[in-house]
Amino acid sequence: MMRLTPISNLMAKPSFLPPFMFGLLFATFEVILSAKYPSFTVDQSALLALKSHITHDPHNFLATNWSTSTSVCNWIGVTCGSRHHRVTALNLSSMDLTGTISSQLGNLSFLAWLDIHQNSFHGSLPIELTNLRSMKYLDFGNNSFNGEIPSWFGCFTKLQRLSLYLNNFIGVIPSTLGNLSKLEKLSLGGNQISGRIPNSLFKCKELKYLSLYNNSLEGSIPTEIGNLTLLDTLYLGDNHLKDAAANAINSAAMVESVIHVCFLEPQEMTPPPRMKIHPLVDA
Repeated sequence: MMRLTPISNLMAKPSFLPPFMFGLLFATFEVILSAKYPSFTVDQSALLALKSHITHDPHNFLATNWSTSTSVCNWIGVTCGSRHHRVTALNLSSMDLTGTISSQLGNLSFLAWLDIHQNSFHGSLPIELTNLRSMKYLDFGNNSFNGEIPSWFGCFTKLQRLSLYLNNFIGVIPSTLGNLSKLEKLSLGGNQISGRIPNSLFKCKELKYLSLYNNSLEGSIPTEIGNLTLLDTLYLGDNHLKDAAANAINSAAMVESVIHVCFLEPQEMTPPPRMKIHPLVDA
């Protein structure tokens, strides 16, 4: 007759899994978690690729924190959405990082906020960033990016802020920026941009802040600037703009605003009613 072991005896004798079983269970758990939350694979790979493009991390922000032993949602500078656990924001500003932007960054398909200003990133911007169709905030200011301003910035139809100031961009302002109907702030100052200000730029009727100072822009400001009825800050100094620019601003339908116009002294202009003209201050 088969003898059954009493349940009380089984409970009294705790059993232990062999070490390899713990490893197997952990691996299985990670696979299940990765299937449920893609950030464990796609987003992690994208951020690790960016990390590999960093050649100097003097404060060891990424070197010590961006580790596969922790979730990307706990990494410094990373914010994840609560629903899908995908990376929605990346803020690496003022970390004194040196490096280039990896093309894999374009795989962060839920990314809506990217701020890397005040570092030493250089090179050109990879076209793979066009995959970031949820982007609302882009700040690449105060780095050393070069080449022409990509025309594909115009595909970010949800973009509200675009800051490329204090870099080494050359060429003209892309006319495709006129596609950014939700853009509120555009900062291109301190580059080597030439040519004329495109008329299409003034299709961005939500613009409140426009900075084009310290470039090599020429010609006059299109009268279409009058379409920017929400504009309250305008920096145009240190360019080669003609005096006709003043006429364009004088005729603009901008009232009850504080306008910083810096290509002429305030007394040289006759502002529209209730418009205040202030001299240049740092943008």
